[in-house]
Amino acid sequence: MATKQRSRSRRSSPSRDRTPRYVAPVLDPTWQSPYAPSGAEKHANQRAVRAFALRRKLPQTIVVGVVALALVVGVVVAWWLPIIGVAVAALDAWDLRRSLVRYDQRGTLLGNLMIEQFKTGGSPSDRLRLSTVLDRLAATFGVDNVTTYIVDDPGYNAALVPNGTGFSLFVTSALMRDFELIELEGVVAHCLARQRLGLLTRESASALSSLSDDARRELAGPGLAYRADEVAAAAIRYPLGIAGALRKCERHLTPSTSFFVTPTYAQWRWIWFNIWSDRRDSDLSDLDDVELRARALEEW
Repeated sequence: MATKQRSRSRRSSPSRDRTPRYVAPVLDPTWQSPYAPSGAEKHANQRAVRAFALRRKLPQTIVVGVVALALVVGVVVAWWLPIIGVAVAALDAWDLRRSLVRYDQRGTLLGNLMIEQFKTGGSPSDRLRLSTVLDRLAATFGVDNVTTYIVDDPGYNAALVPNGTGFSLFVTSALMRDFELIELEGVVAHCLARQRLGLLTRESASALSSLSDDARRELAGPGLAYRADEVAAAAIRYPLGIAGALRKCERHLTPSTSFFVTPTYAQWRWIWFNIWSDRRDSDLSDLDDVELRARALEEW
């Protein structure tokens, strides 16, 4: 009898629900898209010029510090030696500060130098098209006070550089003539993304500093054109526009009459959309190579 009651009890009990329990989604307030520049990333790029200048001055600072310390300790020999030591240290600190300010301000001169370097090109319709694209994208990237210039050159390239308190956007006449609207939009977006990443100061300083090629690349930041592609593509939501522009740059043989095969371009290369216009063969080990950048965007 007891067995029958237990059997009836098991049959009458509700079946166990084996489906996964619902868990309400919780948004992580600290999450940030990897395709959007973080505050720390932008700050690091903005501080790169000062950090580079400090590293360049470090050997001198160490030598002066040792000498100043020796002079201070020399008080056991003569009472006036510490005074000289303090004066030497103060002069070195003043020189260091002056050097840092000079590095910070150097890049702001680049815009005017580039205006002097190029002749004006493009048609009125080209200028209107460029201004329209810039107006549409400037709000997206939070950039204003940008003056546009179409420069007469048979190469494909563009650059956004500081110019006093504002910015100057330079686009070649050949690019305006041969690029589709969506490709032009990708190029302009890439240039604006560099400003959003805080790259313009370090890139412009590298262009106007008396440095070796390796030191210039270190200051400008290798691989940051690739990073600007990511930020730009995420903002305009069409990576193939930038990829198409890069493919055209890759296939284009820069004429010998172009600025982009000159020594001045080699010194200024890090400010340009196509950093390697004078490169004949692709180097897929280099993140700034146009073919590698195009492949990465095409795989999005």
